[in-house]
Amino acid sequence: MSEASTSASFEQHSNPHLPSSNAKRKREGDGEQLSSAIRRKIEQKRSRKASRNGHDSLDLESGINLAVGRLNSQLMADYVAQSTKHLNPDMSLVELEDRHISANRFCDTSDWERLRDLEHLPDFIRRYSSSGNSSLSTAAKQSGCPHTLVITAAGLRAADITRQTKDSAVAKLFAKHIKLKDAINYVKKTRMGIGVGTPSRVTDLLEAGALLESKIERIVVDASHIDQKKRGIFNMKETQEPLMRLLNRPKLRAVNGNEQPTVQLLMY
Repeated sequence: MSEASTSASFEQHSNPHLPSSNAKRKREGDGEQLSSAIRRKIEQKRSRKASRNGHDSLDLESGINLAVGRLNSQLMADYVAQSTKHLNPDMSLVELEDRHISANRFCDTSDWERLRDLEHLPDFIRRYSSSGNSSLSTAAKQSGCPHTLVITAAGLRAADITRQTKDSAVAKLFAKHIKLKDAINYVKKTRMGIGVGTPSRVTDLLEAGALLESKIERIVVDASHIDQKKRGIFNMKETQEPLMRLLNRPKLRAVNGNEQPTVQLLMY
């Protein structure tokens, strides 16, 4: 036995309160197991939080929130109401009610099985169009009078959608380099079947009288699309608020004699 080990053994026997090397290794092992257990708990907590926030339903490669497409009419109404309350925590019940959109206004598209990406958008609109496929490629003789509005969160996205729906008489209603005055002049001179734009710009064009509501049959909201920060059109105050104002315009929320909406509301 070496002198060092003899000395360590002597010290251990002479002072039983000193920890043995085996006990020390055991405590180190217990510490590693505890650290591993803590890490697992943290990971599980993060996973549960991500699930609650819907992050497990985000297709980041395609830029799509898959959970939105699974919502039926009632769940969609609840989702929109929750987004309004979340973004406006100080809003009164009366104010929240003024912005509420009832479930019967939402067309149930939860049975759509394809990915809600740019490629499938034209087929989606045809599938759920109450007036049939033939009307989508047509345009009224009067300028600024679309049958379909597609509302998205950003100008670049509006440009992408416009290119994807090129088989129809489509007009891009938003571009950062185009001033509102120039946009008004453009819309007043342009026949269109489908108008694509952001909530704020579309509202501005409606209020200016350039874009007309008389022929609008459906509004398609680009609800599933998310940006690089994982935000959709209902998750950002700068897009959600003008969108709610647009959807609650009297002529767009009108109902017929059977209490059914006269304008379809489709969440893509």
